[in-house]
Amino acid sequence: MTGSPIFERLALIGIGLIGSSLAQAARQRGLVGEISISTRSPETLRRAEELKLGDSYSLDAAVAVEGADLVILCVPVGANEAVAKWIAPALKKGAILTDVGSTKGSVVEQVSPHVPEGVHFIPGHPIAGTEESGPDAGFPSLFEQRWCILTPPEGVDEQALEKLSAFWRGCGSDVDRMDARHHDLVLAMVSHLPHLIAYNIVGTADDLETVTKSEVIKYSASGFRDFTRLAASDPIMWRDVCLNNKDAILEMLSRFSEDLSALQRAIRWGDGQTLFDLFTRTRGIRRSIIEAGQETDAPDFGRHVKD
Repeated sequence: MTGSPIFERLALIGIGLIGSSLAQAARQRGLVGEISISTRSPETLRRAEELKLGDSYSLDAAVAVEGADLVILCVPVGANEAVAKWIAPALKKGAILTDVGSTKGSVVEQVSPHVPEGVHFIPGHPIAGTEESGPDAGFPSLFEQRWCILTPPEGVDEQALEKLSAFWRGCGSDVDRMDARHHDLVLAMVSHLPHLIAYNIVGTADDLETVTKSEVIKYSASGFRDFTRLAASDPIMWRDVCLNNKDAILEMLSRFSEDLSALQRAIRWGDGQTLFDLFTRTRGIRRSIIEAGQETDAPDFGRHVKD
């Protein structure tokens, strides 16, 4: 990327997979002048420094955000309120405050009351990730050809919104905007429910201890392996997602349970046509995702490997 940085100073609060990838993408593409990093773990902060992810490092998040014109909260959604309270007095007027959490309604509710006047709070969610976590897991191409959804509040400063959108586009993302509640309903279906199903299936297999320790692991085909990839995701993050998007997730689980019961009946009654119609319809959805550029036929799901 050429030209001047979009932001002079970026502060990343939390430096796991997303924070680390943001630091690398912003640096590589010249999106920011300098990067300040804060995390509560001394070991993680030390590792971020060893990886040279930033220019300055602090265990005090309030120190890290001083003078920053873009602050990104890269912590589990359940920690956002505490972090917002912590950094609020240190945020400079005119700064943009955003986040990367996969629930948005709870973030708006928990963070908004603590945002100082003159600071632009624009929640965000990059739909990108792997099952890995920690600063070593990050890589600069994580956001390429992935969606980043922004959920700006009413009356948002349009200039600030466009500037944040430009930052995400600079990271390689396609940017969309939607209402926070609608976002949570959509993500409950396309992300939260699949992860919960994966956790449950892998947990069921683990309950069959004698099988799990032999045949299931030894003869794992792609179906079960794919579920274990989802089920290996950060447990703290997904615990917080469930607790903070409870209503939407329960609604999707209810719909899924109804459809699962219908599938169970079709199998019990030998209703081959219903089974064929379902499998044909869902196969078409897979193809449409590939055609939309959100996936490829590659065996690794088309996800980017680390550079």
